[in-house]
Amino acid sequence: MSEPVDSNREGNLEAPTRHPLGQDDPAFWDRAALDAELERVFNICHGCRRCVSLCHAFPTLFDLIDESTTMEIDGVAKADYPKVVEQCYLCDLCYQTKCPYTPPHPWNVDFPHLMLRAKAVEFREHDAPLSARILSNTRAVGKLASIPVVVEVVNAANRNKAARKLLQKTLGVDAEARVPEYHAPTARKRLKKLDGTGDARPAGRTSGKLAIFATCYCDHSEPGVVEDLAAVLAHNAIPHRLVERESCCGMPKLELGDLDTVRKYKERNLSVLAQMAREGWDFTAPIPSCVLMFKQELPLMFPDDADVALVRERFFDPFEYLAERHRAGLLRTDFQASLGKVAWQVPCHQRVQKIGPKTREILQLVPDTEVLTIERCSGHDGTYGVKHKTYALSRKLAKPVESRVAQAEPAHFTSDCPMAGGHIAHGLDDKPSAEHPLSLLRKAYGI
Repeated sequence: MSEPVDSNREGNLEAPTRHPLGQDDPAFWDRAALDAELERVFNICHGCRRCVSLCHAFPTLFDLIDESTTMEIDGVAKADYPKVVEQCYLCDLCYQTKCPYTPPHPWNVDFPHLMLRAKAVEFREHDAPLSARILSNTRAVGKLASIPVVVEVVNAANRNKAARKLLQKTLGVDAEARVPEYHAPTARKRLKKLDGTGDARPAGRTSGKLAIFATCYCDHSEPGVVEDLAAVLAHNAIPHRLVERESCCGMPKLELGDLDTVRKYKERNLSVLAQMAREGWDFTAPIPSCVLMFKQELPLMFPDDADVALVRERFFDPFEYLAERHRAGLLRTDFQASLGKVAWQVPCHQRVQKIGPKTREILQLVPDTEVLTIERCSGHDGTYGVKHKTYALSRKLAKPVESRVAQAEPAHFTSDCPMAGGHIAHGLDDKPSAEHPLSLLRKAYGI
């Protein structure tokens, strides 16, 4: 099978758009139709190969083609297609930054959502290993591990070599991978009575009062980041509070292909968030993946849900929100300490929000501060960077970022994604360690 040729081969010259996922259409779940679409898109990718350096999914595909008898996609057994799918961790960068054939181009290539469809069909037909279902149940694991006394046992076990080898054998978590440290009390318990007062002054797209979606990871493993966010909002007299009740955003289950559970989480969260939005609250979360879930993935899964659309319009990346306030002259710049040189790794799920380098813009307001921007994937992806099967590949993907940080010799290393930051810092032996940009901003304010 030769590579596709048509008059539109030069690629799409318009901004990429996105079609709904379409999981409610019976054709979405048809295995034969899925395989036909995989073959079509894989053939287009074979003729382009522009994304070869992004992740391991594309080298896997191209190796399968190059090593086949025909050296074309028709020489690759459909039974080998899952080898490509399992290497995609839905970073979305191929769609947003590389692919010239995204809609409205007539070839209509949406590689990440095709991989998501393949994951969903596989999950519905064969479920997933128990280990994968446990690792993707981040809220339940966090709640269990954050119980007083239990938390000390879990953290001690995660530092024990023998226990880590056992964890590798049972749950497939690589013995060398950095795993979360759990905390008791959690962020939500520490800030249970949070009621930040101030003058709710609208600015730009912001209403002037902000509710914090703590996220599973920060709630249980990085509670200090949520506290830092609350402190920055308080310093700027922005009325703020925690979201009244939250479930997992659904991203870990989305990456697994468990769309039914994503729907359940959506219903639980939207029953609270939509009402708060109607009461005039904006939302933010200290992890880009969780923000992206409400901004993009849920709206594409449920395009006709008015509550999903309402919440999408009210959800902000933390620094996107602060930048809106700054443009209106409502962000305080009374910084007490400089940050020096900061190496900033831009997480993939923040880049694809198409908001620009808002973290850099705000940090560079701090006097005597230089921000080195590193737009490369950390290779972590929640579970990809801890699973024994993919850990070595994730370290390879993180290496270019680690090299840039080491060469820069910064005073601080930061990433808006705590998991990505920790993964990179682990490869650097914590020289320097990772700090969240919100933590650096609080440090600069001296609060």
